[in-house]
Amino acid sequence: MSTAQATPSAAACANNYFDGLAVTGTHKVIFFIIMLAYFFEQMDNWNFGFIAPALVSSNFMTMQQIGLINSCYFVAMTAGGVLGGVISDFIGRRKTFLIAILVFSVASVVNGWADNFWLFTISRAMTGFGVFCLMVCSQTYIAEMAPSESRGKWQGLVAAVGFSAVPVIAILCRVIIPTSVEAWRYIFYFGGLGLVGFVLGIKYLKESPRWLVSKHRVAEAEAMVEEITGRKIDLSDAAKCIPDRVKFLDVIGGMFKPQYIKRTLLLMLTFMLTVPAQFAFTVFAPTLIKTKGFSIEDTLMISTIISIGVPAGCFFSSLISDKGGRKIPMICLYAGAAALSLVFGHLSDYWSIALVGFLLSVMNMGSSFILFSYAAESYPTTMRNTSAGFHNGLARLSVSAAMSVIPLINATYGFSGVFNTAALLLFVPILPVLFWGMRTGGKSLEEIN
Repeated sequence: MSTAQATPSAAACANNYFDGLAVTGTHKVIFFIIMLAYFFEQMDNWNFGFIAPALVSSNFMTMQQIGLINSCYFVAMTAGGVLGGVISDFIGRRKTFLIAILVFSVASVVNGWADNFWLFTISRAMTGFGVFCLMVCSQTYIAEMAPSESRGKWQGLVAAVGFSAVPVIAILCRVIIPTSVEAWRYIFYFGGLGLVGFVLGIKYLKESPRWLVSKHRVAEAEAMVEEITGRKIDLSDAAKCIPDRVKFLDVIGGMFKPQYIKRTLLLMLTFMLTVPAQFAFTVFAPTLIKTKGFSIEDTLMISTIISIGVPAGCFFSSLISDKGGRKIPMICLYAGAAALSLVFGHLSDYWSIALVGFLLSVMNMGSSFILFSYAAESYPTTMRNTSAGFHNGLARLSVSAAMSVIPLINATYGFSGVFNTAALLLFVPILPVLFWGMRTGGKSLEEIN
């Protein structure tokens, strides 16, 4: 708000939170800690895919056991997203964020120590729980802490830094794992470095003023905004919009009330179709590329090039996310990803697969993180993280179901059939979002809700 910028610091700006104010050094420290946590979270999220072949070749596990671990991991991720969202709406963003870091960091170290299948499976599942709990919580946390003018930018930048862990972990695994039969354990120990973010978070992370207001802790919220921005903000009117007592069922089921049902159904459709399509590419592309006749070395190199598109896509989304009311860049990226999926499914030579795969990775990740911002913006503070967790958890259940269907599509229709299906799933939500989706970019969360 321009009035907020013109008001002397001694006066209090009404109902502003961070909108219209500059991002301060304290803001950047908070975003840096979230970036750091994201980085180690993604190391823990992606490392198993690179480690699994070593576990099988060393006879530590069978392929069937690897499949069971992956299934447990996805179930635990779903639980982490849903329960983490609910927990965050009741105990706060900061505490939930710190708990999630602690869970996935300690669980990763236990994975490195594990000497039997069941301890390994349980600790890997706990890693999934913590990873997705943090991802869902961080989306809401950034949405509530960033100015309305740059929410999408900071979501994308945080994700870009976090997902740079993907090529990093790929390189670390290629260097370390071949050195000895047990070298894979060191990759899990690296995941324990997430505890650095936990320690920094205890000292420097701040609670979301919007969450504090939702609990009628207005004085604390005003003090928090002043500490971060150096500006006095009057939030007394904002508290009047919050019910005196928020019921548990209103938090859990509020997204299905008449005023929110349209956006809930639209988000459910978008998450349930696009996320499985994106995972089909992420999870199966290396294996399917190998069926084209490439050597293992060429397949790994193509996969590495494609993986660079993960952080690149998040960075690209930070440049465009705040434009077009959020929904327009998201639609454009879905359209681009659908077109590239159609093309990708009919390629056969090394460089065309690598380059189109890189661009497809950019489109997929860019659209994903704009959607994450969009979901976090679509509900009021009292149920924002519960709702975001619900949609993300539902998406992971859809992915789990898709994992058994994709091999059948490949067996029946081949490489092109898998990516033609992915293209269709990415295309279907475009028109519904265009006609019925809200414009959220650049608006205050209070105005949206």
